[in-house]
Amino acid sequence: MPCNEVTEPRIRCVLPFAAAAAEVRLLRRATVRQLRCWDLLIAADEAELLVTELATNVVKHVGEGAPAALILERRGGRLRLEVHDNSQAVPVVRDVGRGDESGRGLHLLTAVSVDWGTVLTAVGKAVWCEIPLIGGAGCRRVERAAQALETYEQAACGTGHHGRGREVALIESAVELIADLLHWTTARGHDPDDILDRAQMHCEAEAKAA
Repeated sequence: MPCNEVTEPRIRCVLPFAAAAAEVRLLRRATVRQLRCWDLLIAADEAELLVTELATNVVKHVGEGAPAALILERRGGRLRLEVHDNSQAVPVVRDVGRGDESGRGLHLLTAVSVDWGTVLTAVGKAVWCEIPLIGGAGCRRVERAAQALETYEQAACGTGHHGRGREVALIESAVELIADLLHWTTARGHDPDDILDRAQMHCEAEAKAA
């Protein structure tokens, strides 16, 4: 999958693929290569995660071998990711229990991206999301984490907390969210210890660069 850069007011790259686990891995690599072409590696971690989720959803919900396409597009201060497929079934966010092995994909999409949605097309649909490209990576991570924890706390208990109780509740939500993400990575065949090590390395590298 070569770089496919078009110099326009919006820089755009289209990567067709067939819904399959092997193709998802290739899409991640192609995404990183394209971001390197655009000098946008600052967004590579988030983009890889989102591409994995969007493409995996096609495999799970549209079917193995279904034709699809990933579109990467730089729009001013944001990177937009779109996955087009030939199904008009719209993804729906649903409540997920702590013991559930699936159903967390859209919650992850909400937590990692600044905005996302679905658009019906003449031949199917496009699920899109956007990553901010302005500001420091550390600041973006803190802001995303705060938004994710607030959403997660509301989904878990349905009520808000105040004062010291709110801080304690958010810490507990952070622990539960990390545990859920480790379940998510394990369910996809990844080593949770490796994921934790990589996350720690990113955190330490960004702290040193700040």
